[in-house]
Amino acid sequence: MTLSNGTDVLALDRAWELAGASVTPRERFRLALDRRPPVGRVPHFELVYFLTMESFGKVHPSHRYYAQWFQMTETERQRHREDMADVYVATAERFGHDAILLHPNPESLEETLRLVETVRTRSGDRYFLLLPGDATFKIPGGTGMQEFSYRLVDDPDGLLAEATARVDRALVRGAALAKQGLLDGFVLTSDYCLNTGPFLSPSMFGEFVSPFLARLIAGYRKMGFYTIKHTDGNILPIVDQLVEANPHALHSLDPQAGVDIADIKRRYGDRLCLVGNVNCGLMQTGTEEEVVESARYALRNGRTGGGYIFSTSNCIFTGMPLERYELILRVLHEEGIYR
Repeated sequence: MTLSNGTDVLALDRAWELAGASVTPRERFRLALDRRPPVGRVPHFELVYFLTMESFGKVHPSHRYYAQWFQMTETERQRHREDMADVYVATAERFGHDAILLHPNPESLEETLRLVETVRTRSGDRYFLLLPGDATFKIPGGTGMQEFSYRLVDDPDGLLAEATARVDRALVRGAALAKQGLLDGFVLTSDYCLNTGPFLSPSMFGEFVSPFLARLIAGYRKMGFYTIKHTDGNILPIVDQLVEANPHALHSLDPQAGVDIADIKRRYGDRLCLVGNVNCGLMQTGTEEEVVESARYALRNGRTGGGYIFSTSNCIFTGMPLERYELILRVLHEEGIYR
């Protein structure tokens, strides 16, 4: 990718690798998660980059509907796997991502293992590979919200048993991926909060979610995986519980919900890595000056002392102007350098 000021992102990253004793994007990402002394550019990734049609003329892998998957020959399936892998690697190369969050499609364990293997084969050890791996209760969808709310009162024991079973299944899947030996970690993507606060009260969150989140993270850590806990919204009433669950990093520190990265860095920066928090709302509807200032604020307050990964406060979603994403990348590559 060449930025509007003529900077070639991939060439710049290669130069920093040489200057930093061959620190690859994967190693740079790991340094941030471990809160170790940083080298070169502040690491960067996005949960999802959905503008693949605009950038590469290809539908994003998670938006593909394989109605005839089970009728395909193995040759056809392999072509799909390879094409999905190409999209992920091309995105990382073009936009300077240090990590790739894969979205398996189909989502079976067998296809997940194949996708991880295909991407790792195509990219070597260059990128930090992640998968979604949450098993905790999230804000229920509209059709299930009423039933879930009733169960909190009428069937708490049943919900707790279900929470246990969900974590058990996730750890079995994690063990299979650990045995494969190609994956670096998981992003735990269950959303807990609205802009006004968590869906569950802090006490209910402490009963139905945080013990299971802590057990899930401990299980992944024991297998050698890194974990990044993602949730949008106002996390402030439950942030202590999220930190106590001991993830390696916390994403997205949502500024649209009043979460200030400077405050979170000051309170918890010695305990976990922070990921975020360029304001996605401003990237969609704000001025260029507001977008630049949001990117600078995130960099300025997140990067101090390391333990920081630059990203938006959600993802590069469908409909976001590509120029706005390129704008924050320009800020990153001009100002996000550890000297």
